[in-house]
Amino acid sequence: MSLKMEQSKRNPYFRLLEFVRPYWAGFLAASLAMGAVSGLTAAQALVVKPVVDGIFIQRELAVLFNLALMVIGIFFFKGFFTYLQAYWMGGIGQRIVNELRDRLYSKTQFLPVSYLDDTSSGVLISRITYDVQITQSALTSAITGLVLDCLTIVGLVIIVFLRSPILAATAVIVFPVVVFPILGFGRRVKRLSGEGQVRMGRINTLMVESFAGSRIVKAFGMEEYESARFREENRKFLDLMIKAIKIRALSSPLMEFFGALGAAAIIVVGGKMVISGTMTPGDFASFMTAVFLLYQPIKRLNNANQAIQEGAAAAERIFALLDTPGEEVKTGRELQGPIEEIQFRDVSFRYRDEWVMTGINLKIRKGEAVAFAGASGVGKTTLMNLLLHYYEPTQGAILIDGVDYREYSRESLRGRIALVSQQTVLFNDTLRANIAYGKPEKGRAEIEAAARAAYAHDFIMAFSEGYDTVVGERGVKLSGGQAQRISIARALLKDAPILILDEATSSLDSESEAIVQKALENLMQGRTTLIVAHRFSTIRKVDRIQVLAEGRIVEEGTHADLLKMKGEYARLYEASREEEEKDKKDKVNP
Repeated sequence: MSLKMEQSKRNPYFRLLEFVRPYWAGFLAASLAMGAVSGLTAAQALVVKPVVDGIFIQRELAVLFNLALMVIGIFFFKGFFTYLQAYWMGGIGQRIVNELRDRLYSKTQFLPVSYLDDTSSGVLISRITYDVQITQSALTSAITGLVLDCLTIVGLVIIVFLRSPILAATAVIVFPVVVFPILGFGRRVKRLSGEGQVRMGRINTLMVESFAGSRIVKAFGMEEYESARFREENRKFLDLMIKAIKIRALSSPLMEFFGALGAAAIIVVGGKMVISGTMTPGDFASFMTAVFLLYQPIKRLNNANQAIQEGAAAAERIFALLDTPGEEVKTGRELQGPIEEIQFRDVSFRYRDEWVMTGINLKIRKGEAVAFAGASGVGKTTLMNLLLHYYEPTQGAILIDGVDYREYSRESLRGRIALVSQQTVLFNDTLRANIAYGKPEKGRAEIEAAARAAYAHDFIMAFSEGYDTVVGERGVKLSGGQAQRISIARALLKDAPILILDEATSSLDSESEAIVQKALENLMQGRTTLIVAHRFSTIRKVDRIQVLAEGRIVEEGTHADLLKMKGEYARLYEASREEEEKDKKDKVNP
């Protein structure tokens, strides 16, 4: 059995506790401080006997001053050790939460594309924020309470039995009646917490979608619709939280009632013992003090158990993500040197039980520009995704200079490929940082040279802060053409031998497309280029065009040759021309 399988079967909360191991010294020191607090709490009950017997019964003045000093000392040192254990445990909890967030975020960066396709970003954000935050109380206050209260209970129980075994036995009878509700409440809280965490993931998903698509929401007047969707999910989350609050609120009075039953029984039995003279008033008062002091730690155990159950539910989701197999980017041979040939050999790919492409055979030589044309959904972008090793062929192989590309590490393979896609991705950082993304070691001169080659330098310098201009989330401060030229500059700076252009100009107007096309021509020089075509005007000068239909290559040739064939390519080309003519007429006669 593999290590990951063994881990997945273990209790998630115990796995969470393993994060405490590196901080064992601090945890040990905090435990010793908690032991001191517990001992001083128990000492409060011991003090009661000499107070009652020495002062109220025997009326000894010397005892009075000694006990006053003792009480001051007990509470001073109890406060001091309480501070130490809270500080040490709080620091340990924060460090563990910080490590969990780091691990989870790092894990998301190395997850397979297939997993990211099936999991919303809101759910992943909920794991890293909401779930991790829940584990904090389960690792700090819950553990602190568990250790401290258990030690306190042990100390007070010893005092109870020392004062009167008969009364102690009476109190013990009530104990199971208190414990069983604690366990039942904990199970229900865990279930509700798990459901709440799922619901919070949906809320985060709604927020991410609405924020990212804010312009579309406003353009279609869907503000109220989105607000209603959020209100509905938020209400369902509220219902779960109200149920959890109901359980927590019910647990405290129930425990108080059961505790009162035990106290009533002790008062009756103990009172008779005092009246009969078999027990002194001081012993009885000391016993009752210990019993009442016992009530608080037992009550806190209920809260600690609920926090642990919530933490266990969160830990299940956290470790489900951490245990997800990721891309093994560090393994395999390093792909280095010039790349002479890329070959698709009998490549077929199935996605979710549906064959997307079958029997693709293709060789692309160094320096060639090969375009892929076809109707939407025929597998053009899928071929690029296979080459980038986002997915692996279901059948067949992709060879780099005769070697199956699966033998190379993904990191080195992708390091040799530059991508410019239809969906331009820019980060909320400076223009300089976006161009140098993936190559942070590049200097100012190299970044500016890439920007000039991408026809981006002039508009960058038009900004008051130039290359230090922050572009906003998803590059919102730039036009579509400007954002695409930054993407091209990024690819130029990477200087990879293989270039993928995935419908790089399909979303641009004709003026922007003309500028971007010039930048792309600079980018393509000296590189093996694979182009996913949307507009046929962008692929007329390529070396070869591969025409796909129903997941297969059905035609191959230059633009002129394919038009002469009067086949699939000619049909697509004529349909494209008719659409362009219609668009021109619509602009002239709106």
